[in-house]
Amino acid sequence: MTTRIDRRFAAVQAERRAALVTFVMAGDPDPAASLAIVKGLPAAGADLIELGMPFTDPMADGPAIQAAGLRALNGGMTLRKTLQLVRDFRTGDADTPIILMGYYNPIYVYGVDAFLKDALEAGVDGLIVVDLPPEEDEELCKPALSAGLNFIRLATPTTDDARLPAVLANTSGFVYYVSITGITGAATPNFDKVAGAVARIKRHTSLPVAVGFGVKNAETAEAIARGADGVVVGTALVEAVRTSLDADGKATDKTPGAVAALVSDIAAGVRRVSKAAA
Repeated sequence: MTTRIDRRFAAVQAERRAALVTFVMAGDPDPAASLAIVKGLPAAGADLIELGMPFTDPMADGPAIQAAGLRALNGGMTLRKTLQLVRDFRTGDADTPIILMGYYNPIYVYGVDAFLKDALEAGVDGLIVVDLPPEEDEELCKPALSAGLNFIRLATPTTDDARLPAVLANTSGFVYYVSITGITGAATPNFDKVAGAVARIKRHTSLPVAVGFGVKNAETAEAIARGADGVVVGTALVEAVRTSLDADGKATDKTPGAVAALVSDIAAGVRRVSKAAA
């Protein structure tokens, strides 16, 4: 069975370019503004959308994404409301893949079976759960795959050839390569090393490899796109949300447009790179 994620990567590869994967935090800075932001992403150039599931203890996230999660939680965002956001988005967009990204605890509290049923019904296509290693696949990964959701795994600079097969065993949709060691938003990657790492991963899998962490603008996106099947941008977008807020931390009329403008600029950088025909 092919998923929206599979179809989108196939379409992008047919266009001989990398995909742009955009991350925003669900409910940041409030549910209504968040929906407006997400609705604006595809027209701005996003090929796939990652939605952060706000959580109180986001250990892999840098300060910007932690702050975005806190704004969302303070605005009353919950996992149920995150799924409702996806439903609302789906009323106007049946094609753009939606991936929920975050931590296992909120899903565990929700109940795995209930969550998978509701996520599918809402229109979610895939999951990235950063604190569930392959050794825990029975918890969520395998049930998600059985339900028809892609389960996307992270690989890092420290994931060596001995570890990769375990990481890739039940991965589907695409592989998310974290280009730097550490938390999100921390540094700029070495682009030559990234291309080499992507090539190494692709020796182990036929899945597309998308690269994130360190993408800040059109220039860094273009550099990543040369060596990857997809470019993931997150911290820069949540910072665009933050800097558009008023003195009280509330959304303004400029908030959705500020994010869309940055996505459009980054998408132009990604699209400057033409891939060889497959």
